[in-house]
Amino acid sequence: MNFTNSPDWQQSHNFNNEKKSAERKTLIVVIITIVTMLAEIIAGWIFGSMALFSDGLHMGTHASALSISLISYILARKLSKDTRYTFGTWKIEILGAYTSALILGLMGIFVLIISIQRLFNPISINYNYALLVATIGLVVNIICALILQSNNKQEKDLNLKSAYLHVIVDAMTSIFAIIALLGAKYLNLNFLDPLMGLVSAFLIFRWTYSLIKDSASILLDKQIDLTLAENIIATIESDGESKVIDLHLWKLAADKYACIICVKNNGGHKLEDYKIRLKRYKELAHINIEIHE
Repeated sequence: MNFTNSPDWQQSHNFNNEKKSAERKTLIVVIITIVTMLAEIIAGWIFGSMALFSDGLHMGTHASALSISLISYILARKLSKDTRYTFGTWKIEILGAYTSALILGLMGIFVLIISIQRLFNPISINYNYALLVATIGLVVNIICALILQSNNKQEKDLNLKSAYLHVIVDAMTSIFAIIALLGAKYLNLNFLDPLMGLVSAFLIFRWTYSLIKDSASILLDKQIDLTLAENIIATIESDGESKVIDLHLWKLAADKYACIICVKNNGGHKLEDYKIRLKRYKELAHINIEIHE
């Protein structure tokens, strides 16, 4: 015997809320990043500044990663009524976060390799141009971080978190670069530049690991609320006659779960009895119960 907690279950399998605000703000950040990227590339080419030109190309990787986050929101919204997605399209956003995390990790590897090379083979730096580039990057990323920050605090949205981390990483590298360049220019501490690069790489790897771990756990249905599972079992078995012999619980959205419960019924309890008991758990968006007499 089976039931769902919605009479219109066939038309209500998208459990994820549309995130139009997050999508709109991500779009704004993508546009700002692309405009800045093009401005730096064009200015670098016209004025012969490799610092500006290379930083523009570097911003291109961030623009790509941020675009992945944006496309994930758009696809999740556009495909929300596609019945081929049995439990909705939320995991498109999680896949976007996972992919973006991989790009972040590759950037960390690049920063690490370049920093080690510069540590042993330092090159001459045009400090004025480099400081200009770092300052422009910092201002742009502070603006982008402020745009994304409010949504990032409101809900645990890994797709938004991945976009936010890309912006924060870029801002952080700009700050470290400014510190290193000022130290090298005025105090002749040339080792600060590659040293700050190594510190940046370490922080990038740390954030990448956290983001990959969280997104991969959801993609593999590993992430489960153990307290919720224990409470469900206790509620079903509260009559002293029912026994949960199997339970599957997995996420459908940031705050919604689906569950399959197999119950050994020794007291003749009706399916409706179990349905009523579980109504208290608002996070259960989709429930399937099997009763074994």
